[in-house]
Amino acid sequence: MNSSRKVYRLWVVVTWLIVCAAAHPGEQPLSRIAVERTVLAVDESAHVKASPWVLGLKGQNSEWVEVEFFHPSPSNDDWIGVFSPANFSAAICEPENKRQRPPVLCTAPIKYQFANYNNDGYNKSGKGYLKLQLINQREDFSFALFSGGLLKPKLIAISNKVAFANPKAPVYPRLAQGKSWNEMTVTWTSGYDSKEAVPFVEWGAKGGRRFLSPAGTLTFDRNSILGHRLPNGTLIWSKSYSFKASPYPGQDSLVIFGDMGKAEADGSNEFNDFQPGSLNTTYQIIRDLENIDMVVHIGDICYANGYLSQWDQFTAQIEPIASTVPYMIGRGIGLELVLSTETLTPEENVVFLLKLYSTLLPRTVRNSGKVAQYGCRNCLNILVTEQLSFFRYATDYGMFRLCIAHTEEDWRPGTEQYKFIEQCLSSVDRQKQPWPIFLAHRVLGYSSCSYYEEQGTFGEPMGRDTIEELLQKYRVDLAFYGHVHSYERTCPVYQSQCVVNASDHYNGPFKATTHVVVGGGGASLSEFTTSKIKWSHYTDFDFGFVKLTAFNHSSMLFEYKKSRDGNVYDHFTISRDYRDILACSVDNCPRTTLAT
Repeated sequence: MNSSRKVYRLWVVVTWLIVCAAAHPGEQPLSRIAVERTVLAVDESAHVKASPWVLGLKGQNSEWVEVEFFHPSPSNDDWIGVFSPANFSAAICEPENKRQRPPVLCTAPIKYQFANYNNDGYNKSGKGYLKLQLINQREDFSFALFSGGLLKPKLIAISNKVAFANPKAPVYPRLAQGKSWNEMTVTWTSGYDSKEAVPFVEWGAKGGRRFLSPAGTLTFDRNSILGHRLPNGTLIWSKSYSFKASPYPGQDSLVIFGDMGKAEADGSNEFNDFQPGSLNTTYQIIRDLENIDMVVHIGDICYANGYLSQWDQFTAQIEPIASTVPYMIGRGIGLELVLSTETLTPEENVVFLLKLYSTLLPRTVRNSGKVAQYGCRNCLNILVTEQLSFFRYATDYGMFRLCIAHTEEDWRPGTEQYKFIEQCLSSVDRQKQPWPIFLAHRVLGYSSCSYYEEQGTFGEPMGRDTIEELLQKYRVDLAFYGHVHSYERTCPVYQSQCVVNASDHYNGPFKATTHVVVGGGGASLSEFTTSKIKWSHYTDFDFGFVKLTAFNHSSMLFEYKKSRDGNVYDHFTISRDYRDILACSVDNCPRTTLAT
């Protein structure tokens, strides 16, 4: 490339959290604890001590806590549980009926670690030490020592309380693209009830005038500050954050695809086969954050599986990313809470908009698709809606049109989903956005995952036949999927045949779509079939993500990087001009007969 030629790059990260659930049914570590079977076995000679007692004195949202403990009769099954709120006894819950005896504990810990972790002499001395990371989750904390393992827990000792100096402070802001290319949505987590404090955003161009606006979808330039105003006039601020405005459609841009997960930096809660790569994926994206403008996270978000505390820990993990660039998400196969980008009126004073299915939490308000409020202990205000259309959407960023499908809905011809996909692909102005991208959680294209082969297919039933026609008709170069926890790239393929051989460079008119599975972001990896598959060009049984760089309207670079080191292990380029886009290929021009 000529060094005198300036290449403008605006970046987008698209991250997926995905599970090939049938092949690798990942287990939430907290679900291994039989909390309802806990019995009291308090030993006066045992103890648990945590320090410091007060966290976040300098405004930090996370801090490390030192936990020192002693058990006079230690064993390999002993473990330390971290609870929030600090009062986790049965006093905070009631039996469902008069005949039912309430359990000793009615809340699960937010994390745990075995007492002998990095304490080699624990089994003999009974003395142990752990260093655990806590995040601001709007409540205080306590630490408890248990014996009896996870299935028959016995409560031995409880620590002093630990709390953040301001547990209700606004934390973990997330940016998202608005309904238009020049809109930005900001959401955050706070302990303040809407009747207790008024949420707002202070925003403005860097170095310029600042504006105060109530919570909602707003247009931003740069540099946002989140806050709450208490009735007495006191202002409670978050830290200051900044971001770059979205490029005007048609400007040069870059897109990154990948998938991440949730894991604990202190090693707690995790097992050898549960999301071992999610932190590496997160760290690699953070390292490159100066070159990133957007994140789109499609799929199973954090595998919380009903444990609300896991959402705070996930948003804390991605905060360096989501507070700096738009963090767009979609839905996978699990029950999950999802950040919304809907526009809200200022009067609603919404701190944090979530969408979820009514089966996720008990007592969910159902209100004919209208937004309704739901309250719960130790969690922020949650807004509920049953409008499934949110989970499929289109968003434009620079030269990219992203068409994000919702694969838990029917995608066959005649359905609303099918109409959405065709509308999204057909409405692209290819002179401004030459690179339309299709994304879906389940594989609607090609995957040589061994599980699919066992089912007698290489993707979701009827997925390929339904979607492939649209991708071919509207000349979509790339389609991305998760659900399978590994990486795979096909040749440009149509109807199971390589239209052209796989290569590291494609030029000229569009021939067929390259299908990419990029589900190796964090959860346990999925095995490939040992059969020889002609359309499968490159596979990798490892954690990683994909990065797309559009240098201009006619040149794009595809790179697959491993999360362990950030190095490129698979790549190719695409070169074409606008006339190439209009040219005909197999089944993507109007069909004719001798009569016409």
